[in-house]
Amino acid sequence: QVQLVESGGGLVQPGGSLRLSCVGSGSGSSIYNISWYRQALGKQREWVARIFTSGETMYAESVKGRFTLARENAKNLAYLQMNNLKPEDTAIYYCSMLGSTGPGTQVTVST
Repeated sequence: QVQLVESGGGLVQPGGSLRLSCVGSGSGSSIYNISWYRQALGKQREWVARIFTSGETMYAESVKGRFTLARENAKNLAYLQMNNLKPEDTAIYYCSMLGSTGPGTQVTVST
């Protein structure tokens, strides 16, 4: 069983940046693919990005070129660097691995 916890969310102005972190605990939490999702108020959860154990990354078109993934396997950490944030990026962001999902962290992009 893997437990995940996200952090790093907050309020930022359009064009600003945030770095989200996802720390995993439990057996094997450092050796699997990690996905990020987000859910805006009143909308369905959408996939944002994925980082594979190889380090290869994939991004949704809506964030490509603005968001960057990284991971530190030895520390069971994954990061989502978010630059040039837009109001439409406002959502709760979740990391997910092996069917487990963290409680999420709120990102609000507003003036």
